[in-house]
Amino acid sequence: MEKMLAAALALLIGLLMTRVFKMFRLHLPDVTAFLLAGLIVGPHCLGLLGIEGVGFTSSEEVENLSVITNTALGFIAFSIGNEFLLSQLKTIGKQAVIVGIFQALAATILVDVALISLRFLMPDKLSLEATIVLGAIAAATAPAATLMVVRQYKAKGKLTDILLPVVALDDAVGLAVFAISFGIANSLVTGKTDLVGIIVEPLIEIVASLGLGCLMGWILTMLERAFFSNSNRLSLTIAFVVLTVALSMISFEIGGVKISFSTLLVCMMLGTVFCNICPLSHDLMERADKWTVPLFALFFVLSGAELELDVLKDGAVILVGVVYILMRSLGKYIGAYMSCAATKCEPTVKKYLGITLLPQAGVALGMCVTAAKLGTADGVLIKNIILFSVLIYELFGPLLTKWALTKAGDIKPSSLDVTARRMNKFQEAVDQKTVSKASMKQAHRNIEWRKKKAEKMKRFQQRHR
Repeated sequence: MEKMLAAALALLIGLLMTRVFKMFRLHLPDVTAFLLAGLIVGPHCLGLLGIEGVGFTSSEEVENLSVITNTALGFIAFSIGNEFLLSQLKTIGKQAVIVGIFQALAATILVDVALISLRFLMPDKLSLEATIVLGAIAAATAPAATLMVVRQYKAKGKLTDILLPVVALDDAVGLAVFAISFGIANSLVTGKTDLVGIIVEPLIEIVASLGLGCLMGWILTMLERAFFSNSNRLSLTIAFVVLTVALSMISFEIGGVKISFSTLLVCMMLGTVFCNICPLSHDLMERADKWTVPLFALFFVLSGAELELDVLKDGAVILVGVVYILMRSLGKYIGAYMSCAATKCEPTVKKYLGITLLPQAGVALGMCVTAAKLGTADGVLIKNIILFSVLIYELFGPLLTKWALTKAGDIKPSSLDVTARRMNKFQEAVDQKTVSKASMKQAHRNIEWRKKKAEKMKRFQQRHR
């Protein structure tokens, strides 16, 4: 009962935090509100009261709700996979692949070079193995925050079209780079070279994940034909995504070779196959998006509760973390800029894509679990540095993503036609005495504010084109 109460309170505080942002007109994405709400209900705020059900008293309590976060990640990956329409990929497919690979490798290389240089100043704190692994983790981007910002502001345009495929490919590249880098680092620690662990197992994981996702997407499409009610079809889709998440967590060995799957890749491929071969996919995805809104909100609140503030006490962690953040951000931006220029992307895409690739969270933290196998000291250091970077990226990443999409013109000002329709509805409600005149006055003030905001945003976009 305590877990359910804590989860319900977390979601409620997250939703109320978005209202606080609106009340003070902070113009911050809802993702940031949910993350801050997570910090409030986490072990460093309400959790300090030690009252069961009122906040999370420890990180273990948050981890006990991992079924929610894993399910949410599955739906996030499924939603991103639905953006891979073959008709769209014919125009941006080549660009997305090149940009997705190049910007991930650029981030890895810059972080590796910077941390190896920093190691000469603090050799007792930073080992070569840790620098190699941190460079690999730098390649990963969090798809969840990016997708939430795109959905909240209904972003559409050249930048958004290439952003979601790049984010999806980014995780595939990140997993491969991490597996190879971790194998090299582990070889330095043990003195043994394991080619199977460095090359074979990462390739098997990627191929197996894509294969499982294709199979599940085909089965889901075939089963959809057996149902004629949209409600039943939606229920089947939801059940299938959850089933796919569960299957992706299975791992086993064949002949000494570990066979495992990436939840993100499996669910992305599930969504890709589903949207391309199921004629009803578009309608079902619109319905599923409404169902997943509270799930995504709770996911980000729990992500905020997992953020560790204790890492701010260690000066070495902060120093390495600042270098990591700066070099990774620079690598993402330069890598995206150069690859966009090489593939002749639109000027706005070339200028702003790198900024939208900064958020980092779940995938990076998952890599930390594997990195812990290097040893106690290196594992703890890597985890603390990534926790520090996630704290910064998750709080400021969504805001920068919104800023970049706005400057690129993908986030449009609210239509005055929409505000006029809302005004008419309010007037009808006043006539029917279902709302007060005070509410009507507040609605007038809100609409006037929306008009000023729309005009301001238009001028802003015109200046930066």
